[in-house]
Amino acid sequence: MRNFLFAAAVAFALSFALCALLIPILKRLKAGQNILSYVKEHMEKSGTPTMGGLAFIIAACVAAIVFSDGTDKSFPVVLAVGLAYLAVGFLDDLLKKLRGKNLGLRPYQKIVFQLAVAAMASIYCCLNGLTILKMPYSTAGYDIGWGMLPLGVFIFLATVNSVNLTDGLDGLAGSVSAVFFAIFGVLIALQGGSAPLSALSFALTGALSAFLIFNVNRASLFMGDTGSLSLGGFAACVALFSGNALAIPIVGITFVFSSISVILQVIYYKKTGKRIFLMAPAHHHFQEKGYTEAKIAYVYSVVTAVLGASLLIAFV
Repeated sequence: MRNFLFAAAVAFALSFALCALLIPILKRLKAGQNILSYVKEHMEKSGTPTMGGLAFIIAACVAAIVFSDGTDKSFPVVLAVGLAYLAVGFLDDLLKKLRGKNLGLRPYQKIVFQLAVAAMASIYCCLNGLTILKMPYSTAGYDIGWGMLPLGVFIFLATVNSVNLTDGLDGLAGSVSAVFFAIFGVLIALQGGSAPLSALSFALTGALSAFLIFNVNRASLFMGDTGSLSLGGFAACVALFSGNALAIPIVGITFVFSSISVILQVIYYKKTGKRIFLMAPAHHHFQEKGYTEAKIAYVYSVVTAVLGASLLIAFV
C-alpha cells in the first residue's frame, strides 16, 4: 500500500507541475476550446486551453512505471492501450484547433480506431488467460474463455464513449474519474490482484486530483478528448485486465447515466418529436435546471464514491 500512496503523491506533484507549465504554452499556441453554440452557458469558456489530458496522463504513467514492481507482464499492454486512446484524442483536439471549429476526427474514424484497439486488447486477454469475470459483491469468479472477446470490445466502446460524454462540465469527468480509479485501486489490492494495476489506478487518482485544481469551475484548463478518451481506455483496461469488468456499471454509474440519457433522448425525440431532458447528456439538463457545475460534479462524485465503496463490503 505504501508504494500505491507514493505513486499517487508523485503523480499529483508531477501532474501539477505539468499542468502549470502546459497552460501558458497552450495559450501561446492558441490551443483553446471551441464551444458548441447551443450550450449557451459555456460561451464564456471559449478559448480556454484544452489538451490538458497530456499533463495528467503522462504524470500518471510515469509514476505508475516508477512504482510498478514488474510482476505483471500485461502492464505494458495496459499502458499502450491507454496511450493509444490518448493519441487519437490528441489528434481529434489538434484537428479542431487547426480547423478553428468543434470538428476533429469524423465519428466513423473514431469508431474504427476504437474498435481496432478494443479488439486487439480483448484478443490479448483471451490469449493470455485474462478471461475471468469476478462477480461484484462477492469473491466468486467465472472463466468465460473467448466470450471475453465480444464482451471486451463492448466494454471498451461503452466505457470510452461514456467517459467522453461525461466530460461536459468543469471538474465533472475529472472528479468522477479520480474517485473511479481510487475505488478500483483499493478493490484490486483487496483482491490480491495485479500490483501494477493498483499502482496505475492510484497514480491516475493522484494525477487527476492535481488536474482538478486547474479544472474546477471556472476552469483554466480542459482535458479535451486527449484526456477523456485516454481515461476511458485506462478505465476499461484496469477493469478488464483485473477481471472486474462487471464492476464498471456500478463504480462508473454516472458514466453509464450519461450514455443512457443520450440514447433515450435520441430515441424518444425520433419517435415523438419531444425531449425527455432539456438537454443531453443529463448533466446539461441539470445545468439548465439551474444547478451549478460545482454542485453537479460534487453529486456525481459522491454517487460514484458511495456505490464504489459498496463493492468493498465483501472484503470487510
